[in-house]
Amino acid sequence: MASVLISGAGPIGLTMANELTRYGIPVRIVDKEPQRTDKSKALVLWSRTLELLEHGGYVEPFLKAGMQGHGVQISDGTNIVASARLDIMDTPYPYALLIAQSETERVLEECLAKRGVKVERRVTMESFAEKGAGIEALLRKADGSSETVQADWLLGCDGAHSTTRHGLGFAFEGSTMDSDWVLADIHVTGLDPQDHLHIFWHRDGILAFFPITPGRWRVIGDLGPATGNGHRADPTLEEIQALIAHRGNAGIKASDPIWLSAFRINERKVKEYSRGRIFLSGDAAHIHSPAGGQGMNTGMQDAFNLSWKLNLVINGIAKPSLLDSYSVERSAVGDMVLRNAGAMTEAAITRNPLVQKLRNTIVKFALGFPQIGHIVADTMSELNIGYPVSPLTVAGSPHAHGVKPGTRWPESLPTDTNKSLFAAIGPADAVADLAKKFPKLVEAAAASKHADPRDLVLVRPDGYVGFAGAASDRAGAEAYLRGIAA
Repeated sequence: MASVLISGAGPIGLTMANELTRYGIPVRIVDKEPQRTDKSKALVLWSRTLELLEHGGYVEPFLKAGMQGHGVQISDGTNIVASARLDIMDTPYPYALLIAQSETERVLEECLAKRGVKVERRVTMESFAEKGAGIEALLRKADGSSETVQADWLLGCDGAHSTTRHGLGFAFEGSTMDSDWVLADIHVTGLDPQDHLHIFWHRDGILAFFPITPGRWRVIGDLGPATGNGHRADPTLEEIQALIAHRGNAGIKASDPIWLSAFRINERKVKEYSRGRIFLSGDAAHIHSPAGGQGMNTGMQDAFNLSWKLNLVINGIAKPSLLDSYSVERSAVGDMVLRNAGAMTEAAITRNPLVQKLRNTIVKFALGFPQIGHIVADTMSELNIGYPVSPLTVAGSPHAHGVKPGTRWPESLPTDTNKSLFAAIGPADAVADLAKKFPKLVEAAAASKHADPRDLVLVRPDGYVGFAGAASDRAGAEAYLRGIAA
């Protein structure tokens, strides 16, 4: 069977390795670092990511390790401007799962070890070249020795300074925001409710609190326009407490810092996520503002998107052209996340008093409407992500009555977690016929409360509607599957 080399063992590389390994595909995963991160870093697993982890059969250890966040409260330091509930979402996971990245990586690495794969640490992929129908890569080990390895596919999950991206010569287009920020992983008292994200829109800048575990919080604040080109010194506990006292509520006290850091926000992205047998995922392909906490989730969903397609192609079930859809779909999502996160950041850090007043008024008014609250929650949780424009998104003729192709299917499907199967939903005879004609690609799903009985729907292995047409359009569904099947 074809082999896959994964460069980078952060959350994205570990997710990719877990997904491919559960399909039975041989992987090697290497990372230059001696151990996984001990920092909290990316803090949130959103609902859509949890749904995909559930589909893979390994969501439970994350739920045990994390803390549920049920809402967002925005204040100006004196009055509550607005609040948003997360329990209104239509998902088995109507909350933000607050979990330190160190814990996310631990769970992923332990799951991978149970599948028989160990991360090769202190191993750096120094270079690679495409050789015929595969990849040749040079690995450098901790003792200085090198190894030349052959692989059929290379997945670059190697972060913002990606060797894979540099080797491909892909431009990482974008900019660094002209503002300094501070971060503190710290213990805090005086914040309630403790299962909410707390955001303070002060006239002098934003101050945000994200719960990690009971009593432990991530604190982020912007310090205004950057001065000079050098890296700002990391803050002290006293400086963080002074910022809290100035922008937050009286009575909020910080102590026992775990991690203090200064940073600047980069917003960059490649145009294409792949070339030939080489693919980019996560920070290697896109980095953006931490507003909304969507960076790691977007990268992990890159991995979910690519892995099922690789499985079908490697096993000869689907045409290689199926992989062309990865860059099309995930690049569009990356563009959307960049826009949303950038807009949220700009709105939060404005220093113009008139703009601040207008922002607060608009947000308070808008979040007073349940429909808008739903949109905000679904955007943050990535439940509204879809693939309306994709080679894999097809509307049958006549069109479906109850569902749009390209959208997330709103319920779990009982598919075999060791296979990449499309779920056929519709009249029993029609779905049985499709499963019989495409036994390695399709399974007949039970009737669904979300399906209109007049429709015939094909749901992709990652839970998005690929084909949606009228029940009479069996020919359209067959043509869709024949376009994929090898």
